Amino acid sequence: MANIHTRSPGLVGLAALALLTAPLAVADDYRAARAELVAAYQANDYDAMVVAARKALDARPGYPGALFNLALAQVLNDEAAASLRVLETLAGMGVDFGAGEMDEFAALRALPGWAAYTSRVKALYAPVGQASVALQLDDSHFVPEGIAVDDDGNIYVGSIRKGELRRNADVLSRRQEHWSVFGMRLDDVGGLWFASAAVAQMSDVGEDEGKTGLFRLDTETGEVVHSALLPERDHEQLLGDLVIHDNVIFSTDSLGAAVYRYDIGSDEFTAIVEPGDMGSPQGLVLDEGKEHLYVADYIGGLHRISLDDGTRVRIALPEFVTDYGIDGLYRHEHELIAIQNGIRPHRVTAFRLSDDGLSIVSARTLLSNHVAFDEPTLGVVRGDDFYLVANSHWNRFDAENRLPEGLSGPIILKLRLSSHSGVDRQYQNEYSD
Repeated sequence: MANIHTRSPGLVGLAALALLTAPLAVADDYRAARAELVAAYQANDYDAMVVAARKALDARPGYPGALFNLALAQVLNDEAAASLRVLETLAGMGVDFGAGEMDEFAALRALPGWAAYTSRVKALYAPVGQASVALQLDDSHFVPEGIAVDDDGNIYVGSIRKGELRRNADVLSRRQEHWSVFGMRLDDVGGLWFASAAVAQMSDVGEDEGKTGLFRLDTETGEVVHSALLPERDHEQLLGDLVIHDNVIFSTDSLGAAVYRYDIGSDEFTAIVEPGDMGSPQGLVLDEGKEHLYVADYIGGLHRISLDDGTRVRIALPEFVTDYGIDGLYRHEHELIAIQNGIRPHRVTAFRLSDDGLSIVSARTLLSNHVAFDEPTLGVVRGDDFYLVANSHWNRFDAENRLPEGLSGPIILKLRLSSHSGVDRQYQNEYSD
């Protein structure tokens, strides 16, 4: 779901330094280090740039953007071999920022390891996994974000651009008192809950821009029968995804950097992660016992929150696995299924959890470089099948929030989940060493 300020690291180079930031609250140490980095770059003080880049990486360990910025600082500081080693680390994570296309990295091309590195990067763009088209619509400016699938196989899709909801190819509901449609979930009694926000990318957003809330649609009548607006604060807010448990909805605020509990009966929001306490929370999913909530921080990785006392723990990772850039997050058996559109190439990843649920023991790329991909966003697990939005077109908006002509209509892919499918990151780790 959209952290519309930070959902893509952007192209590399100085642009990366400008874009790898957060809307409300990045860790203070990272923000300070990044400011030093930019200042050093502008002053052509590359020794200081390397120092600042290392500080940023210390503040956010393993963050691909921080690693890339270190590699950039090193090559500018005539540390070509060190820069290549950092780029090789990124390749081992399955991440590419396009260094091979940048003039700034020209000095690396004479190094003995450059050919092996570029071959490794080229391999990252080979298609992985198989998926079939479950639904395709012909509205090129729909801009899909969230989906849901009912027991009969009907696919529900929501529009960012129009605030419209469709069931399969049919319009179920046009915009009512809600705005852009983000994450959505079906409840047990025929209702479709969805997060909505008035964003600049919506047509005719008007004076509502900045408002956000949760809404329930009656799937029989197409009418919105319940609305709950998040109380406005003095910072940006955007409820982007949700999960339902009994009479409670948990929702992430990607711009306000918070996680909320909404009690349907009492119609009250309560922060379980206070605004500013995360970077940009996106997808979320309950564990099997419904005792913990896994939350994907787009710029802060995976966290587990105790629903009993609110304790939040950063999930530990093995080397060469990255959990940054996760948009949608789901669970299948003992794996977390993640859509990573904040790294390149975009992919669907399966993270296998440890027995205690506090660490990732392995990761597999289930789907990447699919021909339909154009910034995949959210999905849903139904049994052993995973449905996902393949082409949100979020990356196609220009500075005035206009979309180009000739875009494809929404494409929903269906991927079979299997413990034997995909590319094991451990294999790629061995290759990258």
